[in-house]
Amino acid sequence: MAYRFSKGWFIARLKEKGIRYHPEKRKKLELYKTHELRNLYNTLIGDDQS
Repeated sequence: MAYRFSKGWFIARLKEKGIRYHPEKRKKLELYKTHELRNLYNTLIGDDQS
């Protein structure tokens, strides 16, 4: 289990929703930095309190 709001946490939440690659750049999520994943998470999923 990853710490909440860490890079691993964002990757896990995005993969739960079926997102494995960046929608525009088509690269794996693991290649992005935490702040980029956070912005992607907020854009696609929103402020989900899970």
